[in-house]
Amino acid sequence: MRAFLLLFLLFPVLELYVFFKVSTAIGFFPALLLIIAGSALGVLVMRVAGLATVLRTRASLQRGELPAEQMFNGLVTAVGGVLLIVPGFISDLLAVLCLLPFTRHFLIRKVRERAQAQAMRQRAFADDMPPPGGPAQAYRAHVIEGEVIEGEVVGRDTSRPDR
Repeated sequence: MRAFLLLFLLFPVLELYVFFKVSTAIGFFPALLLIIAGSALGVLVMRVAGLATVLRTRASLQRGELPAEQMFNGLVTAVGGVLLIVPGFISDLLAVLCLLPFTRHFLIRKVRERAQAQAMRQRAFADDMPPPGGPAQAYRAHVIEGEVIEGEVVGRDTSRPDR
C-alpha cells in the first residue's frame, strides 16, 4: 500500500521532469503538441477498442463460448487508452506497452495466472467455512427419494424437564 502511495505521489513529479527534459530538447510547443496528440490518440483507441471488444464478446457468446480472453484483451487495451489520455510521456510509454500485441498478451497471461492463484486460495478456505446462513441453514432441505422436504432444525431445551 505504501509503495502505491509513493508511486501515486512521485508519478506527477516524474511526468513533469520528463516533460521539462523533452521540452528543453525539442522545444516547449512541439512537446505540448505531442502531449495533445497522445491524448487525442487515447480517445480514439478507447472508442475503437471498446467497440471491437463488444463485437468480439458478442460473437463469442453467440458461439457459446465464454468471452474471458476477449474481456482481458479489452481491459488491457482500455488501460492503454486511459494511459494515453493521461498527459505525460511516461504514461504514454506505459500505454504503448499495453497496446503492443506481444506485451499485451504477456500482461493478460500474468493477470490470468494471478486470478487463478487467487481463486485457488479462496477455494482452499471455502471448505473450512460454515454455510452462509449458519448451521440451521445447512439442514433446511432434505432429499428423500427425489422429493424435497423443507423444514427447520429446532434445538431442544434440555434445561426444562417437561420437554
